[in-house]
Amino acid sequence: MDPLAGERYLSLATFRKNGRAVETPIWFAHSDGRYYAFSEAKAGKVKRLRNSPRARVAACSARGVVRGEWMNAEAQIVHDEEVQRTAYKALRAKYGAQMWITDFISRLSGRIHKRAVLEISLVDSSQ
Repeated sequence: MDPLAGERYLSLATFRKNGRAVETPIWFAHSDGRYYAFSEAKAGKVKRLRNSPRARVAACSARGVVRGEWMNAEAQIVHDEEVQRTAYKALRAKYGAQMWITDFISRLSGRIHKRAVLEISLVDSSQ
């Protein structure tokens, strides 16, 4: 069961080296038990994930106002091209024309090759 089914935005909290959480609203899509997102490869959240996969997620509004419970997660940068294709397929299926327009503008500006794909897995906190 997908606890974030029907949600359009996800607040992704990544952690600085000092332990402080930084929350960012992102688009996301669910596929095969994992969530996928993309970001500019030099963004702070991507840099923080290079240091630690620790994360938390919650449903949120487009402006980042959290609307659900926080869930512990692990996130990583995807380097495997097949997994990246899976991620983009899921994102395009979910966001349709919005994703197409975003990709189109990114291609025109040359930023599409400067993206990082993120894979997010929920972690059972009861263990």
